[in-house]
Order: sequence, then C-alpha cells, then structure tokens
Amino acid sequence: MSSSIWCWTQIKSMQNLIWCPAIVTGGFGQSPINSIKILIDFWRNIMHYRSHNLGELRESNIGEEVKLSGWVDNRRDLGGLIFVDLRDRYGKTQIVFNPEKVSAELVELASSLKFEYVITVTGVVTERYSKNPNIPTGNIEIFADSLEIINKSAVLPFEISDEVNLSENMRLTYRYLDIRRPRMLNNIIKRNKMLFAMREFLNNKEFLDIDTPILTKSTPEGARDFLVPSRTNEGKFFALPQSPQLFKQILMIGGVEKYYQVAKCFRDEDLRADRQLEFTQLDIEMSFITENEFMDTMEALAKKVTKDVTGTEIAYDFDKITYQFAMDKYGSDKPDTRFGMMIEDLSELARNCEFKAFKDTVEAGGYLRGIKAEGVAEKFSRKVIDELTEFAKIYGAKGLAYMKVEGGEIKSPIAKFLTAEEINEIVAKFDAKDGDILFFVADKAKVVYDTLGALRNKLGKELKLYDENEFKFLWVVDFPLLEWSEEENRYKAQHHPFTAIKTEDIDLLETAPEKVRTVSYDMVLNGYEIGGGSLRIHQETVQEKIFALLGMSQEEAREKFGFFLEAFKYGAPPHGGMAYGVDRFLMVLLGEGSIRDVIPFPKTNKGQCLMTEAPSYVEESQLEELRLKSTAEKKSNQ
Repeated sequence: MSSSIWCWTQIKSMQNLIWCPAIVTGGFGQSPINSIKILIDFWRNIMHYRSHNLGELRESNIGEEVKLSGWVDNRRDLGGLIFVDLRDRYGKTQIVFNPEKVSAELVELASSLKFEYVITVTGVVTERYSKNPNIPTGNIEIFADSLEIINKSAVLPFEISDEVNLSENMRLTYRYLDIRRPRMLNNIIKRNKMLFAMREFLNNKEFLDIDTPILTKSTPEGARDFLVPSRTNEGKFFALPQSPQLFKQILMIGGVEKYYQVAKCFRDEDLRADRQLEFTQLDIEMSFITENEFMDTMEALAKKVTKDVTGTEIAYDFDKITYQFAMDKYGSDKPDTRFGMMIEDLSELARNCEFKAFKDTVEAGGYLRGIKAEGVAEKFSRKVIDELTEFAKIYGAKGLAYMKVEGGEIKSPIAKFLTAEEINEIVAKFDAKDGDILFFVADKAKVVYDTLGALRNKLGKELKLYDENEFKFLWVVDFPLLEWSEEENRYKAQHHPFTAIKTEDIDLLETAPEKVRTVSYDMVLNGYEIGGGSLRIHQETVQEKIFALLGMSQEEAREKFGFFLEAFKYGAPPHGGMAYGVDRFLMVLLGEGSIRDVIPFPKTNKGQCLMTEAPSYVEESQLEELRLKSTAEKKSNQ
C-alpha cells in the first residue's frame, strides 16, 4: 500500500473526515507517519472542545499545544497581562493572555470575560512563574493564542464559592449554580462513589440488581402514602412506594435468593434535617440466611463504603447493644456512642423519698433518671440552665432539675426537699465529683427518654466531648414488635408487620404481646440510623397472627395484602433484609448537617422544589380527566 493511500485509510477511520492534500502526499517535509500525527493533533484541537480537562496538565506537558474549555472562575488584569482561572469539574488551570505575543483584538476579547462565561482557549503549556501549591495544576499555565466565548453569563445572584454565606432557599432556587460550588460538587462526586461502592460490593457477592414498581398499592402501616389517581380505573388510586418491602420478599419466594436495588422511596411525612419526601434507599434481601450472617455481610458493606467515600479504614467490629439498653442508657434507639454521659435510673430512690414531684411521678408508673456532665459545672449559669429547661420542654418535660457539686457542696434548688442520705445516694449513683453537674427528668417513660436523649446529644456537641471526625458504628438489636400509638390509642408495628419474632418470645404473643421482641437490627453511625432491617416472617399462620394482633381482621388483611399472603402458600424460604438510607449515610460520612446538601435536587422543609416551583397547580382539564375536583383556593407557592 502506498503512503498516500495508507494515510487516507487512517484518516477515514476517524469520525470526522478531514481532507489535507499535504498529508496525503506526505507533505510538510514530514514522513507519512509524522504527517498523520500532525493531522490527528490538528483534528483533535479543531474538532473538539478540549484536549485535556482542567485538572489534568502537569510539568510533563510543558511545550504541548492544548485546547481547553470551561467556566471563567476569575479574571485578573495585571500590568497588561490578563490572567484567567478556567474551571471545570476536574479542577482549575491558569490561562495567560500576553499582549506582546497575541493580537490586540484577542486581548480586548479576554478583557471582556466575566464570571461564569463558558469559553474555549488554545495555547501552549508553560512553566508557571508564580506557582500555586494549592492546586494540582499550580506549576503550569497556558499562554493562550486563541479564545472563543461559547456562552455568556448573566450577573450571578451569588458568588460561586464555599466562602460565601448563602441562605438555603437561595441555594435551592439556583441549584444549578449551587452545584458549581466546590463543596456541593464534591458531595455529588462522593455520592457517585458511594453508589458505585455499594453496587460493586453486592455484585461481587452475586446479588441481582432488580427494579420494582413505582406505581403500587396503598398499604396501611407506616407513613402516609403519596396517592396517584388512575385515569383508566375510575375512583381507584396507585400509591408511590414507601419502600419495596413486599416486592423484595416476593422475590425471595420467587427464588432470587440475593436481591438489591437502589430504590426511590416516598413518604408523605413532616420533614426535618435528615428526612425528605422522596429519598434514595439501598434495598437488600437474602434467603437462607441467619441474623448474624446477614449482619456480618452488611457490616463489610458499610466498611467498604466508608473507605471508598472518605478514605477512612474501619478496623473494628461493630458493637451490638439491645434496643432496651440503648433506651435506658442513651435515651435513644440510635445512640451516639462517641462519648459517655450515660443515663442513670433513680426511680427506686424517688419512690422512697419525700420530694413530691419525684415520688408521685414514679408511683404513677413514670421514671426519674438523669445524666452527668463532668467538670463543667462553672459553665452552667442560671441563665444557661433556664435555656436548657426550655429545651427540655420541647420534648414534653415539665421541667429540668439539677445539682452542682462545687467546693464539696451540693448546690441545687431541689436539695432542700431531699435528705442528706438521699443526696449522698444520688452523688454515689453518678460517682459525681467536684465540678460535675447532674440533670434530672421525672416523667413518663417516653418523655424521660426523649428529653435526656436530646439533652445528652446537645451537651455532647456543645461541650465538644467527641471527635467530629470519628466514625462510630454500632448495631442496635432486638427491637420490640409493638409500640403504643397515643394518637390512635392502639399498638402499631414498630418496624413493620412482617418482622420475624424471636423464638423464645413466640408464646408471649398470646399473653404479653407488648414484651415480644423481633429479630431486628438497625445500623447506627454517630447518632443517626443509617440502615435497618430484620429477618422476615415466612409462615402464613404466623403472619396472620401478627395482623390480628394489630387489630386487622382476616378480611382486611386479605384486602390489603391478599397477593402477599397468597404467595406464602407456595414454599416461602426463610429470608431477611435491610435498607440503607443512602442520603443520610452520606450526610454523616461527609459531616454535613442536612441531607439536602447531599441530594442533587432536594425539597425544602415545606416540601417544595424552589427551582421548578413544584408542587404547582394543574389545569382544570387535567383534573377532569382524572375525575377529580380541587377545593383548594389558588395562592402563591411561596
């Protein structure tokens, strides 16, 4: 094959056909091979927006002709030289426009650049005179010889910087600009790392990634469903899934054995910093698995995710504590165990003391419990204690009693109601020393747990009792089957009605159902529940008993879960599963205070998307098609 034909064949293999007579004939004074290299460089620089990304170039690239594209992050005019920091997802590179080497027109064009203009430049990589050790490309710069403005930007509503203090509403309204900020972009990149690590781990363990329906049936337990009217089935509604719970169990009955899914879930509930109306869940289920085997697998997954996202190696086995221990000692079923300050029970002392506020509470079935803050009594002025008392009232407490140990004396408004012996017993119970302060709450169990649990977390943070960079995982196990709903005046399933019962508690279903424990497990990280699950009921008769215990008749159970109960008749294997809250897990790993900072397009705490202005009113014709009528008065979304 002649050199000209060979050249033409190689060129034609490219996506874009470029005709260059000099190369076909081996021109430019070059061999055919060198001529092709010139053509490839020429084609790459002319036909593409960039030859390298903006975090890629190093001193080894000095002398190369490159083409770069990105956003103008900054522009500085210094003594005739124009410096532009060009930014993309990968980093920044400094561009130099030198009036001694380029045309006046090019310098004028460079002078017109403003923040967030999208531009393309070509030029030669040069060693940087004033190096910047804070960025990977800080040892080089590009001496530009061409500039193209691809798109201009309007005046920005805020600076693209992590240093600017922005309101959350402003950030969510202009989320596409907020994502350009380094911290937010990093969070999105870390989210990708997390999801990749999860999928990689589970695929290597032979789990199958299976998607389940988004339009499904409304079920009675859990949070409120989001309902979707059916146009073709008059008067009927779909529900958006609160989780793929029933489908993943059916997949186990179907013989899949190992399932996972990165699932979107929907719950119509009040929002807070770690909760959204729609959220992402890593859903997992396995057949023929014991509780410990499953937990070991999930622990290994959590360790891999933490290492891949943060670089931190988790070298310890996760502690396991029971639900009851967690509540009694931490006031929470998701305790932060990076610090102590554990709760002590003084109920027996209160039962026998003459202080009416304590004694009457315990005799009525309540508790007296407290916590100790060590060596910080002097920090708690009366004003501070009054503020803590108001904080305690948020959780239903009527007040917050306290004792200071200072100079060998007990200083407390309640000391006069207690005998010296009772005070000494309290001091001994807490092993209180000079400089300590004790806080007490006397009330019904839920109020005592909620108040002391919240107070413990508040003091732990404010007194800096733990390392904020530490990751402390643990398992909380053996949750009760039931919890009492004061709103509905009945027992409800604490997790869900499909949770397996501990074998030793089966007989209690008939005699003391409130004491029944389940084969359940929550994974907790730094005081947040990041995942939870259980082994499942796999016998139809046991499942029917649980429905009956929850006040559900056989007819109602069949109406709500008929398809599910029917599947149990055909050989359901023992199985169990778990779901990780992807958003919350990532929030804790990255040290963010809200899951809205790790979700690309979240809702506000009012359930609104400020960028798209959703939810919004719809046309009457759309409602008519669905045979619906709105009684709401139209008003502003804000």
